Amino acid sequence: MDTRSLFLRHVAQTSDAPIGLHIDRAAGCYLYDADGNEYLDLIGGISVCNIGHGHQAVKDAVHAQVEKYMHVMVYGEVVQSPQVQYAALLTSNLPPTLDCVYFTNSGTEATEGAIKLARRATGKTDIVACNKSYHGATLGALSVMGDEYWRNAFRPLMPGVWHHDYNSDAFINAINQHTACVIIETIQAESGITPASADWLQRIRAKCDETGALLIMDEIQCGFGRTGKLWAFEHYSVVPDILLLGKALGGGMPLGAFVAAHSTMQLFTHQPVLGHITTFGGHPVSCAAGMAAMQVLLQDGIVGTVAEKEKLFRQLLVHQAIKSVRSKGLLMAVELENQQTVLDTLQRCLQNGLFSDWFLFAANCIRIAPPLTITEDEIRKAVSIFLKCL
Repeated sequence: MDTRSLFLRHVAQTSDAPIGLHIDRAAGCYLYDADGNEYLDLIGGISVCNIGHGHQAVKDAVHAQVEKYMHVMVYGEVVQSPQVQYAALLTSNLPPTLDCVYFTNSGTEATEGAIKLARRATGKTDIVACNKSYHGATLGALSVMGDEYWRNAFRPLMPGVWHHDYNSDAFINAINQHTACVIIETIQAESGITPASADWLQRIRAKCDETGALLIMDEIQCGFGRTGKLWAFEHYSVVPDILLLGKALGGGMPLGAFVAAHSTMQLFTHQPVLGHITTFGGHPVSCAAGMAAMQVLLQDGIVGTVAEKEKLFRQLLVHQAIKSVRSKGLLMAVELENQQTVLDTLQRCLQNGLFSDWFLFAANCIRIAPPLTITEDEIRKAVSIFLKCL
């Protein structure tokens, strides 16, 4: 059997019609399939490859760490330099109240850990979450996901979760003395890119302070410079109690994290001991890769280029079939007539060497979230292909 047949037979499928490209290699903003075809990548592994595919600094860091050691012991029991150094780099670029990192394998595990920490810290159980939100697919994360279509098949889920619309007064009014935590995406992604209102975020912060609820902000997709600032919450002058990270965190390797105050995170050390535990979370190779990627992001001034690239995309994305373009930095949604138009356009794009995707809660929109290193010429090429396919 060929590789594609083996893929369909032995690898668990998540849809009836997977894209099915047989990727052979990737470099910069391009993917290459087993037949030698080239694809300009407009989604970067869904906001993972912020400094592009296969950056030499990341590959060097991976090789160097593999030569030293890979897995040693479950999380938190022995000192592993890649974890320590990366945690120090992250916290040195975060507000002082976010000074302790718990590394996980993924963003969804970061969500799970943050929910546990909030319940432990407050002694409360209720959670206020958003409609059309996405925080992962495990049962706890699924419970706070904001769409019944995706939740219903797996009920019963975690009780005490109250969903309200993003940017709504009802969301703020739902925060009360029983609320353990509020969980929001700083920029809601899967709804088709919905930025938060600054006033709304500031009112949430004030209501959390008033009631003792912890504010969890999910920057798994919108962090690491994607919005034009290193952290999206910097646009709003609001600091979360717990920050969720993933995707770009690992520089292409699997890695997630939740970040909180050291005093809060210490609650996992007693009653019970090992209050949160993971075998592979913060894997040393992933931490080495992620740290190298973040250093490139910071040292090469990549974040400072995002606003101009967003502006260029928006200037070029003009076509009678485009209903709207919503964006925050290089996190963009191009709204078309309906889902079928999106699927047809994506298929034509693929046939013309352009790789993109859609959104969970906005099936009439095409996702644009390329590596932040995409050049002006590559943006012009991508939009030219896209408009041709429209």
